[in-house]
Amino acid sequence: MQRTLSHHLPARIGETVRIAGWVHRRRLLKSVAFLIVRDAAGLAQVVVTDPAVRADLEKLTEETVVEVTATVTANDTAPAGVELTDPAVRPLGPPAVPPPFDLYRPALTASLPTQLDNAPTALRHPTRSSALRISAAAVAGFRAALDAQQFVEIHTPKVVSSSTESGANVFALDWFGGPAYLAQSPQFYKQLMVGVFERVYEVGPVFRAEPHDTVRHLAQYTSLDAELGFVADHRDVMRVLRETVAGMLDTVGERAGGALTTLGVDVPVVPAEIPAVHFTEALAIAGAPADEPDLAPAHERALGEWARREHGSDFLFVTGYPMAKRPFYTHPDPARPAYSNGFDLLFRGLELVTGGQRLHRHADYLAALAARGEPTEPYAGYLDAFRHGMPPHGGFAIGLERFVARLVGAANIREVTAFPRDLHRLTP
Repeated sequence: MQRTLSHHLPARIGETVRIAGWVHRRRLLKSVAFLIVRDAAGLAQVVVTDPAVRADLEKLTEETVVEVTATVTANDTAPAGVELTDPAVRPLGPPAVPPPFDLYRPALTASLPTQLDNAPTALRHPTRSSALRISAAAVAGFRAALDAQQFVEIHTPKVVSSSTESGANVFALDWFGGPAYLAQSPQFYKQLMVGVFERVYEVGPVFRAEPHDTVRHLAQYTSLDAELGFVADHRDVMRVLRETVAGMLDTVGERAGGALTTLGVDVPVVPAEIPAVHFTEALAIAGAPADEPDLAPAHERALGEWARREHGSDFLFVTGYPMAKRPFYTHPDPARPAYSNGFDLLFRGLELVTGGQRLHRHADYLAALAARGEPTEPYAGYLDAFRHGMPPHGGFAIGLERFVARLVGAANIREVTAFPRDLHRLTP
């Protein structure tokens, strides 16, 4: 008999079915016992009245893997309006050692460090697995939105020969006896691939050896990157980003509706045109000094509140960041060269996306590096492509875990990361 997943049971009323999953909870009452079985699709309630089956059930522990053959019976008070009656219960393994927390409770009461130490079992809890389902749907939406705009998915190296983009905040490793580094970003490669496909994107891990021990930083996270050629300026990039974020949220709503319900999350509406303010205006709105070179987290929160109050938007573009705070490959604003054709997208008062227009002329790259006192040799392979003709282009990068954390209202980014890597954690 083919296995039936729990969410298909309402369509099988009156039939004998076989389900399989984990013992989520047992309730042993005087005259009846209830077995709640959890599978990838949800929960199923099994009603046990046979004394022999009950005796076997009493020997089981939570998280033991079992198979149940029974009749599907309608019951409005049971999960999904059905329950399984006259069951035969067969363990598919030895009784499980219970984890150090109760997975059947509505919320995990264990501390976050305890959950992370026991991630393989903690992730089974519906609240933790729901966040990962949302994450998967968001990635599917990212791909679909960009595929629809004629982007090509690429895969770039995660081990590189030099720590060029952000200085010393890299992880060094041995590469056949020589030095190598884990890539902080696919930035250089995705720019080079604009010269091949014009529009490209990538989903992959990036590594940052920065000593941030905060609720919003990880040493390894998933970056959703895109780059497109033949742009007029950064506003073309912002338009593509708006469509991409909207597509991601649409797919989350379509594919992860149950997960959203479990977490009590409503998908926000992306405005047809996301409000935008220049960096100088953002400082004034946030009450920051006019000579502030960047936005602090408190400034971002103030801007998020302003966007919600003035525009009814959970999203806000901040454009024109000072060139001094942007990478050397950023294109300056032709009208105000001290400011960039770069932007951040804030989501509910938190920086979610960084992007902008890039330089595309070889001579401009040489001048930008010289102005910063940097040598050209470490960038030789990257710069060479610009000698052979590159169009005006730009792109953006979305931090997946930060996106999901903000969407579901997680207090710590580690709550939505399966196996986080940070300053203190390298296991499990």
